[in-house]
Amino acid sequence: MMTALFLCMMLLPGQAAARPDVSADAAILMELSTGRVLYEKNASDPKRIASITKIMTAIIAVESGKMDEEVTVSKNAVYTEGSSIYLEQGEKLPLKDLVYGLMLRSGNDAAVAIAEHVGGSEEGFTHLMNEKAAWLGMQDSHFDNPHGLDTETHHSSAYDMAILTKYAMKNDTFRKISGAKTYKADSKKYAWGNKNKMLTRYYEYSTGGKTGYTKKAGRTLVSTAEKDGMELVVVTIDDPDDWQDHRNLFEWGFEEYKLTKLRQPETGTSIIYPVSKQEKQQAKTKTYLLDAAKQAGNKQIGADIYYVNDKRIGTVPIYTLPEEPTLAGKAKQVFDELAGVRLW
Repeated sequence: MMTALFLCMMLLPGQAAARPDVSADAAILMELSTGRVLYEKNASDPKRIASITKIMTAIIAVESGKMDEEVTVSKNAVYTEGSSIYLEQGEKLPLKDLVYGLMLRSGNDAAVAIAEHVGGSEEGFTHLMNEKAAWLGMQDSHFDNPHGLDTETHHSSAYDMAILTKYAMKNDTFRKISGAKTYKADSKKYAWGNKNKMLTRYYEYSTGGKTGYTKKAGRTLVSTAEKDGMELVVVTIDDPDDWQDHRNLFEWGFEEYKLTKLRQPETGTSIIYPVSKQEKQQAKTKTYLLDAAKQAGNKQIGADIYYVNDKRIGTVPIYTLPEEPTLAGKAKQVFDELAGVRLW
C-alpha cells in the first residue's frame, strides 16, 4: 500500500470572532448538510423539551402518506391541556391542516388528533416516535406523548433535536410547513400565524423551526437559517433569552464558517465541508492506493481520506488516477487557478 500526504487550501490566516455566550442551559449550532457541530453547550444532556417535541410529531405525520386524509377530532384531543387551535369534538379536517396547526400554533389538541389518526392511539403514535428516534440515532431521547407536556421520562437533548431537524428538513413538505409564516385552513375563518418570531420578525435568513415552553422545561427553541448557500440549525433548551441567542449563534456561524470545496490536487477528488478560515490552512488528505494485486479487476483503486483539525471528516473513493496533463492542459490549469476557478 502506498500512502501520500498532501496539504490543501493555503490561505492567509484571519482573526476568529469570539464564540458567543448563550443563556441556555443546553445549546447547539449545527451545519445541516454535513451535521458538523460548530458550537455546543451541554448538548448531549437529556432535558425536558416542551413543544419542540412536535417536530417529531410533524415529520411522522408528513411521512405517513395520510396528509390528505380526513381526520375526525376526538373528545380526548379537544380536552388536551395547554396550547390549542380550538378544535371541536367531531370536527373533520385534513391531516395536513392539523400539521400546520401543530407547527405554527403549537396546538396540543392538534398533536393528539394527529397521533390518534396516524398511530391509532396516542400510545401507538409514541411507539412510532421512539422507533424513529432510535433509527435516527437519537440516543438521549425518549417520547411519552406527541405534544411535549412534561412527564418524568419525556426528554431529549439539544444534539438529538438538531439531528432530528437535520433529517426533517430534507423533506420538502416538512420544510414548507416549518417555514410558513401563516396558513389558512379551508375549515377556519381566520389564518394561523406562526409563533416562531425568528421566522416572522427577528431574523431575515430564518427558514423555519419550532417554539416550546413549560414551567419545568423553560423556553425551548429550534430554528433554522440559510445564508450564502449554507444552512444552520440552532437548538436551545431552558433559555430565557432564546431569540437573541439564536440570532447571535447564526451570525457567528455564518461569519466564521463557509461551505468550502476541499480538493486533493493529485487525485482530483473533493468534498464540501463547513470550515473556518483558520481550518483551511490545516485541511489535509491522505491518499491510500490498493496494491497492484488488489487493483486487478477492482474498479476502486484507493481512497482519499479528508481531515480537518486532525479529525477525519470524510472518505472519497478513487477509481482512476488522472493522466499527466499536456502542456496546454497545464497552461489552462494555471489560468484557472489565477482566475479563482478552483475553490480550494
